[in-house]
Amino acid sequence: MKKNTAARTKAYKTFSIIVITLLAISFAFPLYWIITGSFKTGAAINATTPEWWPSEWVTANYQKLFSRQVAPLWEIHIPFTSLSLAGPQVPAAIRWLLNTVFMAVVAMLLTCFTAAMAGYALAKKRFIGRTILFSLIVCAMALPKQVILIPLLREMSSLNMYNTIWAVIFPTVGWPFGVFLIKQFAEGIPGEMMEAARIDGASEWKTFSQIALPMIKPGIGALAIFTFINSWNDYFMQLIMLSSTDNLTISLGIAKLQAENATDFGLIMAGASLAAVPIIVVFLIFQKYFTKGITMGAVKG
Repeated sequence: MKKNTAARTKAYKTFSIIVITLLAISFAFPLYWIITGSFKTGAAINATTPEWWPSEWVTANYQKLFSRQVAPLWEIHIPFTSLSLAGPQVPAAIRWLLNTVFMAVVAMLLTCFTAAMAGYALAKKRFIGRTILFSLIVCAMALPKQVILIPLLREMSSLNMYNTIWAVIFPTVGWPFGVFLIKQFAEGIPGEMMEAARIDGASEWKTFSQIALPMIKPGIGALAIFTFINSWNDYFMQLIMLSSTDNLTISLGIAKLQAENATDFGLIMAGASLAAVPIIVVFLIFQKYFTKGITMGAVKG
């Protein structure tokens, strides 16, 4: 009996490893194809028979990416004046990448900060309208972003933020899913710890920053990854809010480089490879918190 159980367990583990390996390969293959494709010639990319490994490694696609256009590395507008300070001229792709990194990082930090405070308040504070407010947040999660794009566009235009990076950042900060996620984590904070902190004379901010925040850190780490990727990949919002060449993101910039009657797949793959680097780095940094957050969410029931 024990031998049969051990055999079934071993077979199950072997089957699980095979399935996981196949899934990992299927998910990693598009990234492999993009990276290797960025070093292929145009003939190899458009060949009828797929070339799984480049027979000739070339850097022409990256040379085209960094030579098509130039833009200032940074640009600061002085408020209430028409003056601005600009950095040195660099390839436009570098400026677009910096714009995208700045947009995603700032949106991630602001979203995590506001969602942590809002989720903590909804979970641990009792005030009039709390249930209604949380119900509105849950309903907003089901509302497609495309429905509110025109109001957001008019709002950003009236605030003189249209065609700036901030027009893409601020709509992301009010992401209802972030508040919902942190609230669910904050529900697990023991009420006794909060009461003990108040008895010891801790202020509201001290209670939040030193007791609640460390306990919901896994949820914040998971939210950071979700927000960064969501901001980075929100092509439609970027397309609506940004128009000038200097303010484009990397995805918009690559799209602008395409000719009207032809598609340069090598150029697209080079831009996609460049754009994938920051996302991979952010995931590796927050991977521990992301995995811990999923585990805690699974155990807590």
